[in-house]
Amino acid sequence: MEALIMEEVVKAFGVVRAVDGLSLSVQQGEILGFLGANGAGKTTSIKMLLGFFRPDRGRVEVLGKDPCDPAARIKIGFMPETAYYYPFLNVRELLALYGGLCGMGRESIARRTETLIPRVGLSEAGKRPLRTYSKGMLQRAGIAQALLHDPDLLILDEPFTGLDPLARIQLRDLILDLRRQGKTVFFSSHELSEAELICDRVAILRQGRLVSCGSVRELAGDGGQNLERIFLKVLGVDAQGGRLA
Repeated sequence: MEALIMEEVVKAFGVVRAVDGLSLSVQQGEILGFLGANGAGKTTSIKMLLGFFRPDRGRVEVLGKDPCDPAARIKIGFMPETAYYYPFLNVRELLALYGGLCGMGRESIARRTETLIPRVGLSEAGKRPLRTYSKGMLQRAGIAQALLHDPDLLILDEPFTGLDPLARIQLRDLILDLRRQGKTVFFSSHELSEAELICDRVAILRQGRLVSCGSVRELAGDGGQNLERIFLKVLGVDAQGGRLA
């Protein structure tokens, strides 16, 4: 079954088409890396998957439903690229707040909180206010809130940004474990090496259009290239940032 479907989706802001005829599907239990340079349309696409934006044209479906349907939204965990949390809360209080917004009971929130805080590496900082957290620690807190209600689909916008090497390894292992549980993970990233390590497939956008999609092995062909080289080739850019002839 397809967890996400986008068919000929168009979204424009004035005369600029942020997303231009995008068609993409993601299977349940799949990890898909959503890649592209700045301004390629990744975040706009994610906002349409979440129902924050309506497409100007085309179809968007999430878990078999309209993205604005509450029955779909309750099964989605989302972490934005930059999250703004109440700075005076600690992570336990943060999760209690978000759990309440999701309609979770106190016992369920407490149980999931005690599982997730060590899982994302925040045990020692659990009682500290969020205003004392580094960028990477806030990313960890964001991952915990996205997972709190045990969603079937996880949508992450630049989840590896600001993470130190240990946190990257922990997040990588966590995402792979979610796949083993049958969860679907869709994430945008500029960290191509991380995407190469964990993704079943990658989708590469350029100026709002899907220009390549498949496994790294499929995209590399017989050349055995890594994802960075594939990315540059697909976008028509050389290693120095100039356009290829």
